[in-house]
Amino acid sequence: MRAARACDVPYDGSVNVPSAAGASADPPAGRVRGSRLALLAAIAAAVAALDQATKAGVRAWLDEGERWPAGFDLIRITHVENSGAAFGILEGAGGILLLASTVAAVLLIAYLWVSPRDEPLSALALTLVLGGTVGNLIDRAFRGTVTDFIDPTHYPAFNIADSAIVVGVAALVVLNLTGIGSAPRYAGRDRGTAERP
Repeated sequence: MRAARACDVPYDGSVNVPSAAGASADPPAGRVRGSRLALLAAIAAAVAALDQATKAGVRAWLDEGERWPAGFDLIRITHVENSGAAFGILEGAGGILLLASTVAAVLLIAYLWVSPRDEPLSALALTLVLGGTVGNLIDRAFRGTVTDFIDPTHYPAFNIADSAIVVGVAALVVLNLTGIGSAPRYAGRDRGTAERP
């Protein structure tokens, strides 16, 4: 009788399989973070590589102090060896600037490593600053001076690395002032508070 009662429940032919509905469709956080960091590293490397390539071309093409075109005064390509900071600031302070650039690059890498994923524009701006910093750091470490060549009239000569740093810093200022690209981190908390009786 007990065996018969155990079989009283009809079998509908279904097989119990653990549902995958509750499983997250998103990729693992570690994979997303690794891909993001790889992209930022590639951008920084591209900025530094472009900077180094243009400087090498100028050094091979023009002697120091030589400019091209000779009769055009609005903006020229002039081979300048700068022992100071960007745009000729702190001339002669190469050793201090080498140390400062190294510290800045390490701090930027550390911040990008832990920076939030919901602020991609800020991360991109910092990556431009990092790429420019590394570009000039390579010059200071291996040559003792930084090669500048973009020479507007009535303005100090600069290079691709300087441009990347300025654009990155300007973008950070705009993003911080306007809040563009920042996720509303407390939106859920405020909504939950408002719904309380």
